Amino acid sequence: MIILVVLLVLAILSFVSVQQGTIAITTVFGKFNRILRPGLNFRIPFIEVIFKKISVQNRSVELGFQAVTIDQANVNFTAMLLYSVINSDEETIKNVAFKFIDEKNFMQALVRSIEGSVRAFVATKKQAEVLILRREIVEAVKDQLDRTLEEWGYHLIDLQLNDITFDEEVMRSMAKVVASNNLKSAAENEGQALLITRTKAAEAEGNFIKISAQAEKEASQLKGQGIALFRQEVAKGMAGAAKEMEEANLDASLILFSMWTEAVKNFAQDGKGNVIFLDGSVDGMQKTMKDMMALNQVNNIKPNK
Repeated sequence: MIILVVLLVLAILSFVSVQQGTIAITTVFGKFNRILRPGLNFRIPFIEVIFKKISVQNRSVELGFQAVTIDQANVNFTAMLLYSVINSDEETIKNVAFKFIDEKNFMQALVRSIEGSVRAFVATKKQAEVLILRREIVEAVKDQLDRTLEEWGYHLIDLQLNDITFDEEVMRSMAKVVASNNLKSAAENEGQALLITRTKAAEAEGNFIKISAQAEKEASQLKGQGIALFRQEVAKGMAGAAKEMEEANLDASLILFSMWTEAVKNFAQDGKGNVIFLDGSVDGMQKTMKDMMALNQVNNIKPNK
């Protein structure tokens, strides 16, 4: 009966169950022996001992630490680290099992390595650059840690910088800088708008002056042409009248006398209150008639020269 109990106990101790996503490591007299895969596994009771069970699933940890920029600004980081065992190969599992004394020491080394890499990167940047360099920080950390983590049997899947903040004093100064830049941009935009408005107004005024000058020029030309046509028509009328009087054996001076009396009449009708002094005596009229006849004779003589 005792033998049966002993055999039953040995049979129970000879089999070990390993959960999915986990790998067990066995040792014989303290030395690595083999790894046990998920499922039911056989072992030598009392001799082959389960040393450690290692999870090959993804694991995450949240970090909080501080870094200093090149311009001496304190930056507070809140990060989420996602990592896992590289694979379930024997050499990888041996590294995971025996590189560190326990899980606590491994996590301490992992966290401090991440923090050191981030601090080294941030120390070369200015505070104004840090907020826009999330991707670059992650890539720099992965480049520096991938080889080290591989020696430990782990792989850094992702590092997410969830929050990047500065000290309160720095945040206030950054807010002032943003506000001043906004005011500067607003002033520049206002200046540009004013410049455009004044430029357009100057162009409009210049075009108005140009159009007015052109119109005045054309009006002057038309006025001059009208006066010239008027004079031509007057000359034609006077020439025709003189010819008819000559054919009727009448003195051409009657035309000048008629023009004189018409001028005096127009002065009286259209003077609008202006005072015009004319010598209305007989001697004065004769003198004026002689002057006009002399002028007419001069005009008649000129074409014969």
